[in-house]
Amino acid sequence: MSHAPSISPPLPAAALIVAAGRGTRMGGGLPKQYRDLGSIPVIARTILAFDTHPDVAQIVVVIHADDAAIFADACPKTQTPLMTVMGGATRDASVRAGLAAIADCESVLIHDAARPLVSRAVVDGVLTALTTHEGAAPALAVTDALWQGDGTVDGVKDRTGLWRAQTPQGFRLAAIRAAHGALQGPAADDVAVARAHGVSVAITSGAEENLKLTSPGDFERAEKMLERPMDIRVGNGFDVHRFGPGDQVWLCGVSVPHTRGLQGHSDADVGLHTLTDAIYGALAEGDIGTHFPPSDPQWKGAESHIFLTHAVDLAASRGFTISNADLTLICEQPKIGPVADAMRARVAELLRIDVGRVSVKATTSERLGFTGREEGIAAIATVTLVAS
Repeated sequence: MSHAPSISPPLPAAALIVAAGRGTRMGGGLPKQYRDLGSIPVIARTILAFDTHPDVAQIVVVIHADDAAIFADACPKTQTPLMTVMGGATRDASVRAGLAAIADCESVLIHDAARPLVSRAVVDGVLTALTTHEGAAPALAVTDALWQGDGTVDGVKDRTGLWRAQTPQGFRLAAIRAAHGALQGPAADDVAVARAHGVSVAITSGAEENLKLTSPGDFERAEKMLERPMDIRVGNGFDVHRFGPGDQVWLCGVSVPHTRGLQGHSDADVGLHTLTDAIYGALAEGDIGTHFPPSDPQWKGAESHIFLTHAVDLAASRGFTISNADLTLICEQPKIGPVADAMRARVAELLRIDVGRVSVKATTSERLGFTGREEGIAAIATVTLVAS
């Protein structure tokens, strides 16, 4: 793989899902992108694979002009803004229509609607490569022997350096728009369009699960993949910090005025510490002290969002997304109710999930124990991780 000079980050990105095909190789009836896969339409699964991704700012779906009604029935509700565009007579024309509709994004992920099982890891690999390349696409190395012949083997082809192309194929938006604008004649895919225009395309890691539904047998394979046990992890965290001198406390990344502050090696944000430990616990990766030892002076006074971001990144690198978080702060003072919404918003931002999946609440200990005596604040949290 060649390495291009470093260029500015490509984010935010648009997901451009090409769904205007007829799927003739699948046989008659409903186009394959609208058929059910595990009781959910293929197109819905594909859209949801990009929905809520922290680096995807919009989703554009290119559909056939005859499919507006069935698309409306199959389209899931999304948190990410979604728009539909009518496709053209060819795939190239459909992609150009979708590219023209994208606004306020620096890069685009062009994806086949018939690849509904694309994982977060595959998408992240493409986005990461786009920080150093104008184009990037996932692929799998060809490992089988290659024969040439018609009924009988006439020869053997060298498989060295050969790859099985997948999507999403990612590009800097300006670069792929220019490449499609200059296209003359057909092209195998958007990587071919880009290369014809001189765009360097990095190869990133594909996945066997990211198969394209082309024949009835592909649906059977995909159904079997969906039958695999889902990996769900639940972790809990608990933390305590005592009060000391100060005029504010940091809780869940929000500064709360108070007559005292919280003491700790870092900024003593007991809420973020507890959430961090819950994620580490779900991953069986120890606790904050394991990754950020209090004996290390570089973490003296550190802002606690650093710890939580590390835990979130670690979960993503292991193939997990955060489904929800539930945090309870235990204290007499300060009052949490007036700032709970701000805390939820900040936690949702750090966890890269919708605020509707974050709970921040408070309780007292009825004047019992160290929290009842207002000597400090305790917190307990539960976080759910789901393998993507």
